Amino acid sequence: MKRTTIKKIAIISSSVVVGLALILCIHIYMAVHKHDGEPQRVMARVDIEQDITDDDATKITALLYQQKGVDHVLCNAGANIAVFTFAPGANSADNIIGALQSTYKGKRYLPSQQDMMKGCPIAAGSWTDKVYRFFRSI
Repeated sequence: MKRTTIKKIAIISSSVVVGLALILCIHIYMAVHKHDGEPQRVMARVDIEQDITDDDATKITALLYQQKGVDHVLCNAGANIAVFTFAPGANSADNIIGALQSTYKGKRYLPSQQDMMKGCPIAAGSWTDKVYRFFRSI
């Protein structure tokens, strides 16, 4: 009886591990594989050179939404920055920012090559980043 219980636990445990590994493989494939028909999105940031108010931030947001291909805009009046995502096939960041510069002075923020090598700045310090660094160090 003891032997059959250990055997059942081993079979169930190995089944769970194999199932989780399969789910992980499918998730990685779906996250990395480019799906045909899905539009690609690019994120860009504009540093506004003048201090802006909440009213200005609302106007900047509306102006950026009017540009072709832009689908999401966040404008922070406290930091004087605007971040937006757009379809690179429909427009370019330089054209979108050029339209904004007719009303507000600003320049596109481009990270340095060293910053690009570090990876996503949002992920730094998160628990997933710590797990990634652990496995990378092995």
